[in-house]
Amino acid sequence: TAEEEEEEEEGSSKVVPRSRIFLGKNKLLQLALGRSVEDEHSPGLRRVSKLTTGSVGLLATSRPRSEVVRYFASLADEDYARAGAVAPRTVTLSAEDVSNHPVSMVEQFRKLGMPVEVDNGRVVLVGGKTEYVACREGQSLSAETCKILTHFGVRLAEFRVRLVCRWSSRDGEFEMLQ
Repeated sequence: TAEEEEEEEEGSSKVVPRSRIFLGKNKLLQLALGRSVEDEHSPGLRRVSKLTTGSVGLLATSRPRSEVVRYFASLADEDYARAGAVAPRTVTLSAEDVSNHPVSMVEQFRKLGMPVEVDNGRVVLVGGKTEYVACREGQSLSAETCKILTHFGVRLAEFRVRLVCRWSSRDGEFEMLQ
């Protein structure tokens, strides 16, 4: 990945990373960048600071803008869904999926709303059912449903990085990327 690649300086054995990602408390990042013209670290960084809200990070890189944009546009990974998300598809768990879990999970599954019981030392669906519909397409997912999906390794969400803005240390240029 871009942040893992490193480049060796000419005539030196010192390895210099080309990119670093900073994640942390937003207030701390804002203080480090500067919130006003008077306290900003470099000209224009206060504009980046104002956008440091929510789930964000800062990428410091010497790579060209086009390369960074292309890299993050193609970066996507499956992730577990969070409560409130809308199910993109119906997920049906088979009796075999359920029986692969240890008996110690029965109480936890029951608390999450799954109709399970123990039969001959195995976890089974109540009433001998062969399937359990965990969620339906278009349904808003509850916290309990998300936990069930996580236990069964079902990933319905997609992790993506959305680039918000760009700031250049060379000339202090600031650009919104949305």
